[in-house]
Amino acid sequence: MLSKRYRFHSRGGVRYVYQKGKTVRKPKMSLIFTPNTRGFTRVAVVVSKKVNKSAVGRNRIRRRVYEALRRNLEYLPKKTDYVFVVYSRKVKWMKFSELEKILGQLVEESKVCYNG
Repeated sequence: MLSKRYRFHSRGGVRYVYQKGKTVRKPKMSLIFTPNTRGFTRVAVVVSKKVNKSAVGRNRIRRRVYEALRRNLEYLPKKTDYVFVVYSRKVKWMKFSELEKILGQLVEESKVCYNG
């Protein structure tokens, strides 16, 4: 699991990212991001009930995404807030390497959007 320091602690921060952030979309998930003034990266993963009715299934998806992010945390740009929104139930069963690849592509595109 991702360390508590790198996660959001209230809905207010996530709401701010939704309102002020830019979005990058892929077929299975999207990324909403915005710069912050905290000096470190914060991450949230959102899985809707439309993706999986079962809380167990949604939590499994969330844990898989958090683990992929934890393994690749050093590649995320610093001083940025990220909200990953999952909207495909296939994330639950896909290969972990494929999940990491999709997350990497989203982050790469966010750097392009952020710099340009």
